[in-house]
Amino acid sequence: MNANTPRQGSAESEFGPEPGPEREQDVRLLSQLLSRTARDLPSGRHQFHKERLMAQIHEQAQQVQQEQQTRREEHTAARRFRLPRPAIMLPAMAAALAAVVVAGVVTNGGHGDGAREGGVATGPALTTDIGAATTKGVPQLLDQISVAAAEGEHPTVKPGQYVYIESMSADSFLKTVDDKTTLAGHELHRRQIWKSADGVKGWLIDPAVNDSPEGETLTLPDEQGNTPKAHLGGPSYDYLTKLPTDPDALLAKIYKETEGQGNSPDQQAFTTIGDLLVESYPPPELYSALFETAAKIPGVVVVDDAVDATGRHGVAVARLDETSGQREEWIFDRKSHVFLGARSVQVRQLTGVDALMKPGTVSYTNAVVKRAVVDGMKQTPSGAQAG
Repeated sequence: MNANTPRQGSAESEFGPEPGPEREQDVRLLSQLLSRTARDLPSGRHQFHKERLMAQIHEQAQQVQQEQQTRREEHTAARRFRLPRPAIMLPAMAAALAAVVVAGVVTNGGHGDGAREGGVATGPALTTDIGAATTKGVPQLLDQISVAAAEGEHPTVKPGQYVYIESMSADSFLKTVDDKTTLAGHELHRRQIWKSADGVKGWLIDPAVNDSPEGETLTLPDEQGNTPKAHLGGPSYDYLTKLPTDPDALLAKIYKETEGQGNSPDQQAFTTIGDLLVESYPPPELYSALFETAAKIPGVVVVDDAVDATGRHGVAVARLDETSGQREEWIFDRKSHVFLGARSVQVRQLTGVDALMKPGTVSYTNAVVKRAVVDGMKQTPSGAQAG
């Protein structure tokens, strides 16, 4: 089903190494670390590191492709092209992320229940009743959601304007103190993010991520002077306007661009669409197409009752990650079919230290409060300045 399956065989072609088994293993390693660290880092901080690392990998992959194309054009019988450092930088990034995870666990180690970590209070893990799932009615529900999405208001984001998204979120995580690991949770807190139409300028206020209550800039270039191009893992509004709206074409692009990520191609495709629902601003045609596309992913189910981070009940479109045992749920209002939020629920018992994440544990929950277009950085829909 994957639209970009690398060729097997020799690790090096005439114009440089193909993205063979070792490269795939590197990407899978990073993806698995990213998945596992969701339980070890605060939700906001995990997403922060994930977005930056994936942007770097995406940028490096583009550089490799461009360099290979240039070499092809300049190639002579006497020249052979060898893949530059990005091939060995992937495991290095994975190691760097692992170091971040260790640092996160050590930092957590000095606090007991009720303490504050990065501005967010900690306490017991989040739990919920596990709703029954069924494949019955999936196409019909997604069709109704798609129609509702097409009928909603979708102002165009003009140059100089910003997409503003305000949400409430909380999470559960594994905390280690003196070699003893326990399960804890971060309390519900507000997250505000601003992104320019081209994705170059932005601002984030999230106590789980920011040391300062005023937040921090997301404006590019980053600390290394890089300005990564927008992609599915870090989209801008302008990027989203260029995506195909035909469900088959859109799904093919998602599979191709996320190849090697996540625990399976189908789960990663579902997660990618979910991320777009939570914290992006898709144009109306694309927004509607996302749900038609999700209907084509195998394993999608309906959960009759699910609750978002603010306690709003709704019906969920969901999919179980067979590797992690967690079910990702997109929650919609039962009558209007408006998107409310998303959450991940542990539904299968794991082994080892992961067994602490018992079935019914909510590893992450989110509720979208406001999504709007504003005229300035840190401006809210009411016109007030945040921070």
